[in-house]
Amino acid sequence: MGNNKEITNVSKATIGRMPAYLRYLKEKEGAGEKTISSTAIAEDLRLNAVQVRKDLAVISSVAGKPKLGFEIRELIRDINRFLGYDNVTEAVLVGAGGLGSALAGYGGFKNYGLNIVAAFDKSPERIGRTINGVKIFDAKDLTHTVRRLNVLIGIIAVPGPAAQEVADELVAGGVRAIWNFAPAHLALPPDIAVKNEDMAASLAILSKRLAEILYNEK
Repeated sequence: MGNNKEITNVSKATIGRMPAYLRYLKEKEGAGEKTISSTAIAEDLRLNAVQVRKDLAVISSVAGKPKLGFEIRELIRDINRFLGYDNVTEAVLVGAGGLGSALAGYGGFKNYGLNIVAAFDKSPERIGRTINGVKIFDAKDLTHTVRRLNVLIGIIAVPGPAAQEVADELVAGGVRAIWNFAPAHLALPPDIAVKNEDMAASLAILSKRLAEILYNEK
């Protein structure tokens, strides 16, 4: 059986590698493989073998067997349990524009334990529409609806200036975690978990790396 270790005791870097392990292991399982070694995982994912063994020790109490390695099915089960993917969590999305529509339309979130149950927007043209089974409601009903649905995760995909107000309304409705795609810093209570997706910063890093590659090719 896998460990029931608290995520708070594990580094963010380790947690961040878990989805990559999970995708990789599912591919191997789909190919009919039953066992795998930490060395093989490290080589295929271009990671340090010692780090891989440490990561796997965090999520699984079952040690790899000599020559055989780890049971792939058991590792998948343990990672799912560790990350909470075995218990689908409901979320609401605020902002149904280009980015919001793409997020609502992505069905793969359910594979990672997230189910968007409702979306909200201020645009009369969008209210009442459905995206991939997700209905868009009037943003003025956000707090009331979130409280009624008892949803704990809110996804923000609105323009930066509107993000703080949306976040406050989500918190007022009982949301305990916010996934923020808006280009804005949110001031929230310390007991609210926040993950910011800074696309401008990611693009800056990508552009810098591209420039370095092109420079080295000269």
